[in-house]
Amino acid sequence: MLVNNQIFGAPLAGITDKPFRRIVRMFAPDAPLYTEMISCHSLVEAHKNCLRNFDRYDDEGNIGAQIFGADVSLMADAARILQDSGATWIDINMGCPVPKVATRSGAGAHLMKDHILAEKIMRAVVKAVKIPVSIKTRLGWDEASRDWAELIHIATDCGISFAALHGRTRAQLYMGESKLPRITDDIKMPIIGNGDIKDIKDVTKVLNLGYSGAMIGRAMLGRPWTLGVLSGKCDVPHQIGPIVLRHFEYMLGYYGEKNATQMFRKHAAWYSAGIPNSAEFRIKVNKIFSAKELKTEICKFWGCEENI
Repeated sequence: MLVNNQIFGAPLAGITDKPFRRIVRMFAPDAPLYTEMISCHSLVEAHKNCLRNFDRYDDEGNIGAQIFGADVSLMADAARILQDSGATWIDINMGCPVPKVATRSGAGAHLMKDHILAEKIMRAVVKAVKIPVSIKTRLGWDEASRDWAELIHIATDCGISFAALHGRTRAQLYMGESKLPRITDDIKMPIIGNGDIKDIKDVTKVLNLGYSGAMIGRAMLGRPWTLGVLSGKCDVPHQIGPIVLRHFEYMLGYYGEKNATQMFRKHAAWYSAGIPNSAEFRIKVNKIFSAKELKTEICKFWGCEENI
């Protein structure tokens, strides 16, 4: 039996923005959700080309703001900004495997290699805010250094409230099967399992391994009701078209027509996956630059009215 707040929505770069979170909230009003990862440099310096630097979270419910970076003082400053913006908790990204973050910036998964820096960042962020702080990490840098448990012990000593563990090493990126280890008695903080979790069978398997909860990532793409279904808050909706339109409207309000229309193409493709004639729909959508035209095609495909 699942309990409230046991199913988490993962941070997904380019996906879990404010419009996406609003749609997820329609189906899972209490679920813990993450923001996209936010650069501490970009946030503290208030870069205007990054809209999420200016998000407010007061009306978003249970929301964790995820930051990444390798500068101890900037990470602390960023955490304070996000606390003041209404975040429920702060998450430190210690698992992003992409070279831009993990190698060139010395952040994300690089902190699995540098436990001294990781500890400094965790202590500084915990000290900087009054809200809980979590970390999200992986099994290790590669197969030869699966030292996630050591990092969890350090995090516990730093006052970190909980951790999310992805069942791959950094070297695996997102390839191969995610394999979560069993949680042993020496782990004293709640651990949330992450990686290839799609349905209730996967969730049950994770909980049976000793995890306190499960984190859903790519299974949410085109299926924003997934968290609600897994936590028993809703059923899979019968009418998808109105949901797609509402999501697009939220994107338009947040990004403006030009950017929103181009950015929403991927969401339209994900929503249409597995539906007859979806390939033709995706080809057509990928050539659209007008919001009105995109709405028209969505309505044609799902057989719905444009008014939502």
